[in-house]
Amino acid sequence: MDTLTDLFDFPPITRLHHDRTRRIHAVIRPGTQPTRSDMSPAADYCLAHHALEGAEAAARVGNSATFGWYADHPDAGAATSATPTALGARVVVSPDLTELPRSTISETPYYVLGPDTEPAPPHLCNLAAVAYTAAADSGFSELLAAHAVVLCLLRAKNLGGTLDSWTITRLPGTVFMDHVGEPVILARDLIHEAGHNWLNDALTATGCKIDDQAHFRSPWKKTMRPAFGFLHACWAFPLTMLYTAHALKGATGDLHRFLAAYLDQQRSLLAETATDHTHALNLVSDDGLRHRLAAVHQQALAL
Repeated sequence: MDTLTDLFDFPPITRLHHDRTRRIHAVIRPGTQPTRSDMSPAADYCLAHHALEGAEAAARVGNSATFGWYADHPDAGAATSATPTALGARVVVSPDLTELPRSTISETPYYVLGPDTEPAPPHLCNLAAVAYTAAADSGFSELLAAHAVVLCLLRAKNLGGTLDSWTITRLPGTVFMDHVGEPVILARDLIHEAGHNWLNDALTATGCKIDDQAHFRSPWKKTMRPAFGFLHACWAFPLTMLYTAHALKGATGDLHRFLAAYLDQQRSLLAETATDHTHALNLVSDDGLRHRLAAVHQQALAL
């Protein structure tokens, strides 16, 4: 791949977004014409999943008013709560982590946009907007534009503290993460989680089924992991390495030292995967996807 844009521009994902969005809208609003928002097809795809989850939850408890709201708002209300960024409108929220639900759809807490959703406070929306710009300036526009549409900012922590972040497959294009109030760090973590969303979509779009019997040692988890998780790590962490190498050029002081230490740590960890990653890639049946995974891994190893 010549550029990061080429890397993330994967036609099977584009087709998946269009098809899945159309099907979700047909379920929530049967018999109506397809609805288009002012956002991108990838954003519509993300928001349609929020509408589907919200409508399904409302239907289970017989809440016809809320179900009707989602039928009338296939964008899950994003039009009235979006934050403008360099990558287009994003939905930035800051729900209370202690109040987030857990259910069979996710091992981790999650948040579904709905009629009571409010945007994050202005300082957090601004933090997010600057982070999206930092990622875009580093070449990650295509990735974040399509795979980090909804950002749920959780706990504020200090630089150097442990930051938790995650995605769930039922809400593609949505990311959950702690933050340190530093947009350069937030951009790094956005790229990591958006990378997971991209790979989940890519595997679905290409119909790749990763053998769950194959296991490889993960230096990040310090344990043997199924090939699916190993490939995810060997994709998402190298993406953050490529970003960090670029971000270091403009960083100073404590931020520069933090980023440099992070990159050194990741170099060491990634080097341990060199041989196993080659074997794991043999489990990816789609040529285009396999080449993209290999290219990012090789570029990061060369840093």
